[in-house]
Amino acid sequence: LAGRRAGGMAAAVSSDFSDLREIKKQLLSVAERSRERGLQHSGKWASELAFALEPLPLSELPPPPALTEEDARDLDAYTLAKSYFDLKEYDRAAYFLRGCKSQKAYFLYMYSRYLSGEKKKDDETVDSLGPLEKGQVKNEALRELRVELSKKHKARELDGFGLYLYGVVLRKLDLVKEAIDVFVEAAHVLPLHWGAWLELCNLITDKEMLKFLSLPDTWMKEFFLAHIYTELQLIEEALQKYQSLIDAGFSKSTYIISQIAVAYHNIRDIDKALSIFNELRKQDPYRIENMDTFSNLLYVRSMKPELSYLAHNLCEIDKYRVETCCVIGNYYSLRSQHEKAALYFQRALKLNPRYLGAWTLMGHEYMEMKNTSAAIQAYRHAIEVNKRDYRAWYGLGQTYEILKMPFYCLYYYRRAHQLRPNDSRMLVALGECYEKLNQLVEAKKCYWRAYAVGDVEKMALVKLAKLHEQLNESEQAAQCYIKYIQDIYSCGEIVEHLEVSTAFRYLAQYYFKCKLWDEASACAQKCCAFNDTREEGKALLRQILQLRNQGETSSTDIAAPFFLPASLSANNTPTRRVSPLNLSSVTP
Repeated sequence: LAGRRAGGMAAAVSSDFSDLREIKKQLLSVAERSRERGLQHSGKWASELAFALEPLPLSELPPPPALTEEDARDLDAYTLAKSYFDLKEYDRAAYFLRGCKSQKAYFLYMYSRYLSGEKKKDDETVDSLGPLEKGQVKNEALRELRVELSKKHKARELDGFGLYLYGVVLRKLDLVKEAIDVFVEAAHVLPLHWGAWLELCNLITDKEMLKFLSLPDTWMKEFFLAHIYTELQLIEEALQKYQSLIDAGFSKSTYIISQIAVAYHNIRDIDKALSIFNELRKQDPYRIENMDTFSNLLYVRSMKPELSYLAHNLCEIDKYRVETCCVIGNYYSLRSQHEKAALYFQRALKLNPRYLGAWTLMGHEYMEMKNTSAAIQAYRHAIEVNKRDYRAWYGLGQTYEILKMPFYCLYYYRRAHQLRPNDSRMLVALGECYEKLNQLVEAKKCYWRAYAVGDVEKMALVKLAKLHEQLNESEQAAQCYIKYIQDIYSCGEIVEHLEVSTAFRYLAQYYFKCKLWDEASACAQKCCAFNDTREEGKALLRQILQLRNQGETSSTDIAAPFFLPASLSANNTPTRRVSPLNLSSVTP
């Protein structure tokens, strides 16, 4: 009966956003039902979403859930136990709920036992272990809960909330495949419960897995897909979904705004992400969720005053929140006080040992402190919490690079690259690895791909050019340097790039060798603008002038100047000339 009753509710959830009033009713109703069962986060999510929609008139407000005979029988025990539950006295709540038969009271009974086990596990972890030691502490209640819930599941006596709890217990016992099946079933039975969708998000590791899930065709699926696309780094698709949700009528939702900001953060569109976060702070000034992501952006931009203000502000709101500790950690890290920063990330992990961001950031701090073994452990913890965290894989690659273990590096950088196929930093790191392992063809591919996907650090072309130099491919090297110079100057930035002088020096020598005197002297003049190439530039200009005075035009066997690399001596002059670089528009 429970299954049928909940199934009836699933059928009523529409697959589109044509009736926003009906959606608002459903959200208010599920928020109330979640709160009755102590599911605070799902209740909060539904309430925030409902708040973004127009208010309902009195006549249209959803009625309170109808009580069954069993509910009435369990009402006294439920009311007493819920008050204990709200005060986090979980064992006490469970004690008074023994033998309750109604769905609501039974759920609270099982959930109290689960949370009691989690709380004891966390307390023990904090008491006995430093955050870097591997936590061997287990939630003792899980096995019993699994046995009892699986009996109910086989008898089809679990409602949507019961299925959700069963799925959580399975996930905690590392039974991932079974957990996914149960969460999908929970989403079918009670599509409005966000908690089940969110758990699914954490278990799906790639797009292929997503294709094979048979999900209920409801409007909640759109929110789920937008969220999972963000998690899987499919940012274009995620942003399209969020835009369509905004168009459907959720433009005031702070949840959607924050998710869009996180999406822009993930594709490194820092300015856009910062402006959205600033807008979000105006709308919801006491919000703490996602503020650690905001602080990462301020950190990357070295915005000390703004980061300091954010840290103080969050400290006033709630200093014992995980996000607050991470923001303060970032603040100290930006001030190069790495020991203090690591301390705050440790504090964050004492508050929540499964908080992904803090593990990764702590790894970064240990790297700064040159403590590679601690960094490796921190990154490994991050990967245990979430295998999709590319920053942890990338961090592991960097630590093994410091330890001069290129084969290990290669493995971790490859994993990071699989998670972020269009991130040039992963590709450049991979290229450097291949170079160290003397796999130059692979390295060339990586650098070229890094340039093709949009090189963030503008280093791929230089590295590619140097590889071509090594391989005596002077023409390709010249082409890379030309592209590099055009790239650097087209940014319109004041260039403090070390490699610009290298590029001009190489091109000056290359054109000199090809006897293109005008281009050679133009590049040599550019060399004179940089300290490290000034003398060579002047020497080359003198040589060009000397050759021109001798009426030298284009003889084939010209002696190479003394500072030219051996690979560029006259006998391997390329047959195909590189188009001369137009320097008229290039002004350093």
